Amino acid sequence: MSHLAVLSPLAPAQPPLSQGPDWTVEAVLALFELPFGDLLFQAQQSLRAHFDPNAVQRSTLLSIKTGNCSEDCGYCSQSKRHHTGLDTQKLMSLDAVLTAAQAAKEQGASRFCMGAAWRGPKDRDLEPVLEMVSAVKALGLETCVTLGMLKEGQAEQLRQAGLDYYNHNLDTAPEFYEEVVTTHSYQDRLDTLHRVRGAGLKVCCGGIIGMGETRLHRAGLIAQLANLDPPPESVPINNLVQITGTPLAGTETTDIFEFVRTIAAARITMPRSYVRLSAGREQMSEAEQALCFLAGANSMFYGDKLLTTSNPQMDRDNALFAKLGLHGV
Repeated sequence: MSHLAVLSPLAPAQPPLSQGPDWTVEAVLALFELPFGDLLFQAQQSLRAHFDPNAVQRSTLLSIKTGNCSEDCGYCSQSKRHHTGLDTQKLMSLDAVLTAAQAAKEQGASRFCMGAAWRGPKDRDLEPVLEMVSAVKALGLETCVTLGMLKEGQAEQLRQAGLDYYNHNLDTAPEFYEEVVTTHSYQDRLDTLHRVRGAGLKVCCGGIIGMGETRLHRAGLIAQLANLDPPPESVPINNLVQITGTPLAGTETTDIFEFVRTIAAARITMPRSYVRLSAGREQMSEAEQALCFLAGANSMFYGDKLLTTSNPQMDRDNALFAKLGLHGV
């Protein structure tokens, strides 16, 4: 079947689109431009072919080192170049991280993600993080870290410590990247992903919607992700949380239907990946979140905070799951 196959409302159910390493930007853009119902129907087919459609993987994210980052990412409160009033914090202690990880496990999270605001870790920075990874893994949780750009050999050390996933987002399409970040390049991001894959780690890699990009840029992001070989096992789709003091504060917000289309395009082009509803969920109504799950999102961040921004509280998430007939894994 062609990547561009369009389902007629009266057509019988067809097999889901195949996963391939050759999604063009034009092919992904054609998905975005389908009638909304047709797009969601294809996304549901893709989801149901590879996953329990009512199961949502839940991850908890902890900022283990906050602020004072040298990079100039236009969306981020943690850059020392932006005046956001953020309280910087040094690397957390092992005991504090383990306490948070145990609480996340007891509240139903299956993966514990640790984020540190660095351009990339120095070797002396990495040593305590390796201890954290090993200790969290021993609790029976999947482990994930996001530490910035990795040097040769660092991904292998993380793998040996028991790391499962490394998060390093592409953020947007390559041709729009310099509008968001200037202190490192798109190729720098790809190089880190190459090192992560070379070490045998799973990849968590997605992007941010609502930074002033066009639909063509959104299609370009999805094509970049889908054409990674293999595609990321986990694909976080973030809706920009505008933070006062960052360059992207005041950017025109993206329509919820465009955001849902982005999730659906990710689901169709990366059918075996977990597509995660990530930052920005706090600003969404229950109905808007339900649309995201209908479009193929089957993972979410679960907890009260995402690094430095708030996230829907767990009791609200549990209530929404009950209304939608979803269950966490």
